[in-house]
Amino acid sequence: MTTEYIEANRANWDERATLHAARDGSGYGVLRYVDDREALSDVVRFDQPLLGDLTGKRAVHLQCHIGTDTLSLSRLGARVTGLDFSENAVAEARRLVAETGDDVDFVQSDVSRATEVLPAGEFDLVYTGIGALCWLPSVTEWAGVVADLLAPGGTLHIREGHPILWSMNETLPGLTLAFPYFEQPAPLEWDDDSTYVEVSAPLQSTRTYEWNRGLGEIVTALLDRGLRLDALIEHDSVPWEALPGRMTLRADGEYALTEQPSVMPLSYTIRASKPV
Repeated sequence: MTTEYIEANRANWDERATLHAARDGSGYGVLRYVDDREALSDVVRFDQPLLGDLTGKRAVHLQCHIGTDTLSLSRLGARVTGLDFSENAVAEARRLVAETGDDVDFVQSDVSRATEVLPAGEFDLVYTGIGALCWLPSVTEWAGVVADLLAPGGTLHIREGHPILWSMNETLPGLTLAFPYFEQPAPLEWDDDSTYVEVSAPLQSTRTYEWNRGLGEIVTALLDRGLRLDALIEHDSVPWEALPGRMTLRADGEYALTEQPSVMPLSYTIRASKPV
């Protein structure tokens, strides 16, 4: 059954990739990366202080979508490969860097099979951006892939929506926990023709499946694969309006709760390393 879930998600993300890569100003507004060869995505700009110096580092960006964060890592000096399970996303990412001139490679693969298409044990950085882990059925499997890809001394950097946020039902009044916090065998099922940015048309492949998991489960999965936890930082903001009508856009492109922004974490960053 898991394969059926993944294929439904792939069909949805194939459509999203085409819409997100539009050149009409909608979606991700990708022409800004063409017009300004030093532009960084808001996500990577937020991550930059914790990423440190990437000059010459061999990096892989898992679940890279259309490559805006991937090319941003390249602009910070890394030699980057992006990986995504969507054929359309990889095609759009390649199209984008062909226009921008950034030297980035892209491969199509499910995260679970990443070591079949990428060299194991050779990456100084494994990067995973916001809104990625919820599409994977097993955090333990993901942690194993990360550990296998990293070179000794290499680092995982992930910033992700907080499990508390994923547990909330945005349609209910107040801040209401309604969905599982801990990883479950069966995913949550959604049917929605919209996406998280403004696009020019509704989605046709509307059914998707997501899995949440607790912060402790994520950290433990990494520790069980021999990685060392170097940093765990919780943030009071996210880069999209996760709770519509209850959030304020900050100058850095991040959304925070309008009232009582300190009442709950909205995202987190984990830095973990593979011992030498």
